Amino acid sequence: MSTRTEQREAVDQLRAILPPGSTVHTVLRHVSRSGMSRSISLVVCDNGEPSDITWLAVRAGLGRFDRDRGGIKVAGCGMDMGFSLVYDLGRTIYPDGHCCSGPDCPSNDHSNGDRTYNGNGDWTHTHADGGYALRHRWL
Repeated sequence: MSTRTEQREAVDQLRAILPPGSTVHTVLRHVSRSGMSRSISLVVCDNGEPSDITWLAVRAGLGRFDRDRGGIKVAGCGMDMGFSLVYDLGRTIYPDGHCCSGPDCPSNDHSNGDRTYNGNGDWTHTHADGGYALRHRWL
């Protein structure tokens, strides 16, 4: 369990590593026999070099660390649990939302096909849901 100070420091570090629009890769480390829980790691690539941010995400309050397998314990099934973990990471580090990151913004606010809000290409809109600030890819 992290203290509030450690949690804030971890969130600040994650914001520096993961600006809106960044891609977070997930690695499935283990699935329980029942299929009801998983251990998933979080990895980001910086200049082509992979970096594991799992422990930093746990310090930020994302979940419980699986010491045996090196991932975050995720309960549940029936959906993409890697996407769910990255969505929760986005909500953790951007609780008040995020600024639109431009034409490739991953926010669900753009699902209607309207890629701009004022018609002149000005990407200054703020999205209320920080969960969609990050992209997800499986490794």
